[in-house]
Amino acid sequence: MDAYTLTVAAALAALTMAASMGLLYLASARQTCLVDWTLAAVLFAFSNMMGAIGLHLAASPIVVGACVNAFYIGGHFGMLAGIRRHLHLAPRWGWGAAFVSGVLAVHALPVMQGAPLARLLAFTPIVCAIDLAAARLLWRRGEDEVRASYLPLIMLQLLAALQQVVRLAVMAAAASDPSNPMYGQYVRTSGALATLLYVSLATMCCALIVTHQQTLALRRASLTDVLTGWLNRRALHDIATREFRRCRRTGSAMFFITFDIDHFKPINDRHGHGVGDTAIRHVTALSARVLRGYDALFRIGGEEFAVLVAGENLGAVCGIAERLREAVAAATLAVDGQEVTMTISVGVAALDGQDHKWEDILRRADEALYHAKQHGRNRVSVHGRDLAGRGQVVRLQAVVA
Repeated sequence: MDAYTLTVAAALAALTMAASMGLLYLASARQTCLVDWTLAAVLFAFSNMMGAIGLHLAASPIVVGACVNAFYIGGHFGMLAGIRRHLHLAPRWGWGAAFVSGVLAVHALPVMQGAPLARLLAFTPIVCAIDLAAARLLWRRGEDEVRASYLPLIMLQLLAALQQVVRLAVMAAAASDPSNPMYGQYVRTSGALATLLYVSLATMCCALIVTHQQTLALRRASLTDVLTGWLNRRALHDIATREFRRCRRTGSAMFFITFDIDHFKPINDRHGHGVGDTAIRHVTALSARVLRGYDALFRIGGEEFAVLVAGENLGAVCGIAERLREAVAAATLAVDGQEVTMTISVGVAALDGQDHKWEDILRRADEALYHAKQHGRNRVSVHGRDLAGRGQVVRLQAVVA
């Protein structure tokens, strides 16, 4: 395939990437990194369009070569900017504009108006630095659950940098005989072919990252309570099953802390469900401050919550439960211009050797919770200390919240 055809094909591939990223953005406007990647693709398209014009002309003016290189470097920076934005960093397009302006200005130097090798020597380190920076960011900032989706783009960025170095080395080796027809052919075709492959693969890599992130977001949404942001019962089953097996295997301690809001029904009846929702958010926000560092926080009922704690001792868990109770009791909720004092009752239960499933621990924590309600509310009860342990019959009467 001749150089002109490759260059046109690369331009079309870049326009296809721009259209794909733009359509993905319209379908998922929250993914603002797609805007950067769309702009990067447009810059690659302009670079190859200018390259096609230069090949079509009998004598290509230096301004055409300047635009080819400037837009090409701008495209690579756009990829880096999109990666930065995806990782919640500033895209720094100001630096990109500075690179493009600098490339255009450097072409005015006499040395840059000669052999292509001089331009490659000047600009290859810049492109390599941009691509390596992008790969490094993705590798270092990627969490385990998303790193697999980053790997194709990481590899592409590394291969792009390697391709630049190899191309420079080949051209430098052939520079001793510029009249060699293979030298001219390589100069014309290698860049266009590399861009064609890069933008084609980059389209798939970027789409993979975005779709994988959307899949994770949907999965998190399915495991998260909308009102409080805490995990729901479905997440409780998955996490508790995994932790129970691990603790039984390693002999580690495992606890459930359960709590609910005292006298919640009168708040709902008197002020309405909107205030009831506010009360639930109020309690969970206070609880989250005390429970900072514990990720396994669950809403398991209307106003009932559970916390899974592993690897602690009973004294530490009871301390957590007591601080939780004190935090809620100390903070009032403003309702209709009045301050409403709210309290919670708390139950604690631990894994023991006779448990066959994690639900056994949670059931005992619930028994302890209702024991706290029966004995005055606004208190912490521990199963096995404040009420009967395994093997004894405990009859709990229904308690109206």
